Amino acid sequence: MRTPHIALLLVVSGGLAACGESARLDVGAGSGPSPQLPEPNKTLIPTVNIAPAVGWPAGGKPVAAPGTQVQAFADKLDHPRWLYVLPNGDVLVAETNGPAKPDDDQGIRGWIAKKIMGRAGAGVPSANRITLLRDSNNDGVADTRTTFLENLNSPFGMTLVGNDFYVADTDRLLRFPYEPGATSIKAPGTPLVDLPGGPLNHHWTKNVIASADGSKLYVTVGSNSNVGENGMDQEKGRAAIWEVDRASGEHRLFASGLRNPNGLAWEPHSGQLWTAVNERDEIGSDLVPDYITSVQDGGFYGWPYSYYGQHVDVRVQPQDANLVAKAIAPDYAVGPHTASLGLTFAEPGALPAPFDQGAIIGQHGSWNRKPHSGYKVLFVPFSTAGKPAGKPIDLLTGFLDKDENAMGRPVGVVNDHRGGVLVADDVGNVIWRVSKAQ
Repeated sequence: MRTPHIALLLVVSGGLAACGESARLDVGAGSGPSPQLPEPNKTLIPTVNIAPAVGWPAGGKPVAAPGTQVQAFADKLDHPRWLYVLPNGDVLVAETNGPAKPDDDQGIRGWIAKKIMGRAGAGVPSANRITLLRDSNNDGVADTRTTFLENLNSPFGMTLVGNDFYVADTDRLLRFPYEPGATSIKAPGTPLVDLPGGPLNHHWTKNVIASADGSKLYVTVGSNSNVGENGMDQEKGRAAIWEVDRASGEHRLFASGLRNPNGLAWEPHSGQLWTAVNERDEIGSDLVPDYITSVQDGGFYGWPYSYYGQHVDVRVQPQDANLVAKAIAPDYAVGPHTASLGLTFAEPGALPAPFDQGAIIGQHGSWNRKPHSGYKVLFVPFSTAGKPAGKPIDLLTGFLDKDENAMGRPVGVVNDHRGGVLVADDVGNVIWRVSKAQ
């Protein structure tokens, strides 16, 4: 009998064709406050079902939901991943990709992962740049483009507090001086706190958001593995959201057991911090749903020992029964393997009903599910109590063509504070703007 590594090698050398088991449930069954969680289906060969990155044809664009429209705010970017809007309306985009991480590329599994990422459009070098886009005549299209910051190290999250501009590089949080209206920053950044990085650095993206009073910064740090297979000594400070004191740089783990948190946003009615989290792979197309959840101070969310509360992952040995007993079930599932990354909350009056009150989620799309999931921008209605209140609704679709190729892949989502929602598309190299239909 072939070993798993040899079997995986044959899969990849055979052209990375779709292989492994298939979903028995639709994505909707793995969505909502109480998703269906079937028994794990761990196979000899993990499901590999990649949507090859092809980009948009001339004139191509996503499909906007009824009552809305979509247009390109900016195009011809270099792997745009994350977005931030300054108080004057200038839009910042992190043109970025993963750093060199030689320990993560070792062995057959690392080689396979590189092949998968390359075919999915994630194998390009990082521009390590933040670009400023300005729409000076408010027509929904950027007419000015400048390099705001460069020579960064796989930048991702950004936030402004007063005149301090923060960038979450892959290995540290930096502070830069910002002058209102400036189109570039030339001053060097001051490190505030080091973040877990290094030659393994499996989940490299780091996001940052400020508290309402600006005294604290919250930083996402993804795990260094799928389910701890690199050893828990490699997971120190990871799979967590950090709380960082903005004045001193002192930090603590605000919440943990979050496999790969990316999006962060403050729910407008409750003031509660929410995050979007990518859950684990390789136990079947129906497991495990990615999710959005409110984040409790000191909360533990299960990774790697359990998922969706206290569903034990038997692949993880030794187990930790005490931690499993404390594991908090997330608030709302958004489908298995959807790679939900971006998160923001709708601004009142910006989009028409039913998209006027709730969470907007950028779903980058699956590689470990058959058929594909994600590859869309999803909307989850919320009540005025600050909780999800209904089934998810598609806001932006059409990122896959008829042959299941990826013309685009949504990542960051943000309100532009001018009646639109911006979506970073790192395969199409476009920022899309969704607004009310005219």
